Amino acid sequence: MKSPNGTSDVLEKTSVNFVPLTPLSFLLRTAEVYPDRTAIIYGDRRVSWKTLLDRSRRIASALAAAGIGAGDTVAVVAANTPEMLELHFGVPMCGAVLNTLNVRLDPATLSFMLQHGEAKVLITDTEYADVVGSALDLLKEKPIVIDIVDPSFVGGHRLGQSDFEQFLAGGDPTWQGYKIEDEWQSIALNYTSGTTGNPKGVVYHHRGAYLVSLSNMIDWGMPRHAVFLWTLPLFHCNGWGFAWTLAANAGTSVCMRKVEASTILSAIREHRVTHYCGAPVVHAMLAFAPDEEKRGIRHAVCGLIGGAPAPAPVIEALQKMGIEITQIYGLTEVFGPSAVCAEQVEWKSLGLHDLVKRKSRQGVRYTVQEGMAVLDPMTMLPVPMDGETIGEIMFRGNMTMKGYLKNPEATQEAFEGGWFHSGDLAVLCPDGYVQIRDRSKDVIISGGENINSLELEDALYTHPGVRLAAVVAQPDPRWGESPCAFIELVDGVSASETELIEHCRTKLARFKVPKKVVIGSLPKTSTGKIQKFQLRQQLMSSIFSD
Repeated sequence: MKSPNGTSDVLEKTSVNFVPLTPLSFLLRTAEVYPDRTAIIYGDRRVSWKTLLDRSRRIASALAAAGIGAGDTVAVVAANTPEMLELHFGVPMCGAVLNTLNVRLDPATLSFMLQHGEAKVLITDTEYADVVGSALDLLKEKPIVIDIVDPSFVGGHRLGQSDFEQFLAGGDPTWQGYKIEDEWQSIALNYTSGTTGNPKGVVYHHRGAYLVSLSNMIDWGMPRHAVFLWTLPLFHCNGWGFAWTLAANAGTSVCMRKVEASTILSAIREHRVTHYCGAPVVHAMLAFAPDEEKRGIRHAVCGLIGGAPAPAPVIEALQKMGIEITQIYGLTEVFGPSAVCAEQVEWKSLGLHDLVKRKSRQGVRYTVQEGMAVLDPMTMLPVPMDGETIGEIMFRGNMTMKGYLKNPEATQEAFEGGWFHSGDLAVLCPDGYVQIRDRSKDVIISGGENINSLELEDALYTHPGVRLAAVVAQPDPRWGESPCAFIELVDGVSASETELIEHCRTKLARFKVPKKVVIGSLPKTSTGKIQKFQLRQQLMSSIFSD
């Protein structure tokens, strides 16, 4: 660059003026500034920010002593307990990559992820011992297994060589043996079901994790020392980044094992919870809970809703309860939330119905996500802001994944044209806000979880009586969406809806099983391709005629 006087002036990047971005720095600062503030509440247990730092360092040093280092994968199957939050700091502190796994998956899928991610260590809650044990049986090379033994949970059994507390006991609370030298370094691995084939491993970097943590605070307007209730699974996009956000916020995490309306509302009252997140199913539970369970909440509560477009009746019911809802949108590949329906001041004058319509849109890009657009996927040109022309939502910027692990073809396809292709179809409203109209992929989002329709169809095809199978999403008052299967049987063979559902339960995780099965002839094109759009129309017609 040129100096003000026109002479050549080389200004170098040094340790004085450049430090790699990592969310680990949030924990270090908060433990220094607010050491005695409560970081975690879980039942009768209280963990201060100083203690959280000490325990995270113990995890890091114990992992390092076990031979775990930079780039190694540490997998976790656990509930929303303090251990999950500690691992979000302890694992990357030794340079390793945190891989939180969905507790609702079946053994075959878990074993694939453990093998594909090359997990060196698996930390698992005893509640999930049966499914995890079956997954481990499918592996030729098994990771070190460490059990989380939660006194508040009755049942399950041990799988590991040691339990979590024994493992930490050998760690050093003052350990500072590893430092992040490159913000592009991987911090987390998250698997997404996608639409075809095996799950894809989405790799996050420290820079993106740092920035999404701050953007969560900025775009939600979170004040310092928020009280955050963990209704959102920590295994999902690292709790959408809020595991790290709470450290930047110096807030308090209220943990809970089970997500139930009465438990949530009780926790909100008892701990004066200010913020919570979740898929539409979580918000619907609260919106339609019995009136007696809602009584006694007299402070302001903010809810963040994502995973699928929010049903207007749910937003309306929560607004009437005094819970302020903000719609966010994103995907695993963009660190979870990457767009927000940022509320405008003039919306305050709108009636409830019009306000809900505005707030149910997916909105505008997050503060630190550099690009969000609705583009024609063929021309890569922006669609007009007319609220009618459909294009594909695309992202680019610091909150975009490094790519898919061991899958360069899928990465290249996803990044074609210099943008990440979401696969979601939307319009751009006259005010510049994005609104989803359809999905170009046949992924069903049920309770915030992606269900691969092809996986369901493959399971149905293993039944000897099934000739053709097609699975589409149907509206579900509890889960937002649920799978509906359309089946054409082999001539001369009979099978009932109950039989086919039970068959799927032997092949799939429970949440993936179709809630409804329709048996009959399937509509096809002249080349024999099943016309799913007609099945959706048929389904909607039957719903509205009931």
